[in-house]
Amino acid sequence: MDENNRYSDKELAEFREIIQKKIDYALEDLDLIKSSFKNDSNNGTDDTSPTFKAFEEGSETMSKEANVALAIRQEKFIRDLKNALIRIENKTYGVCRVTGKLIAKERLKLVPHATLSIEAKNMQQ
Repeated sequence: MDENNRYSDKELAEFREIIQKKIDYALEDLDLIKSSFKNDSNNGTDDTSPTFKAFEEGSETMSKEANVALAIRQEKFIRDLKNALIRIENKTYGVCRVTGKLIAKERLKLVPHATLSIEAKNMQQ
């Protein structure tokens, strides 16, 4: 790959730092999400009316389902970030997989796992 068609090693190191911080935060969030849907603590509704208990159990089920969906989404985000680190090691990070042009730095700072430039993203729509 042409040296002008990729980010410099210094720029790649900056992106690596941004991505690693995002991975660290995402892993912390994932732990919180997982602990919340694994929590089997009883909220003490045993002595309340059966109707309320049914609502409580339904709400708890919906909450667990939402947390599982969040966990799955967070795991995908972490996987995408780790793939971005691999692209940094391969020195292909920041190159649009459709156009072959560099993805704007501003975009990569906001969405560091991006593999498409805005131009390519707009072509998909």
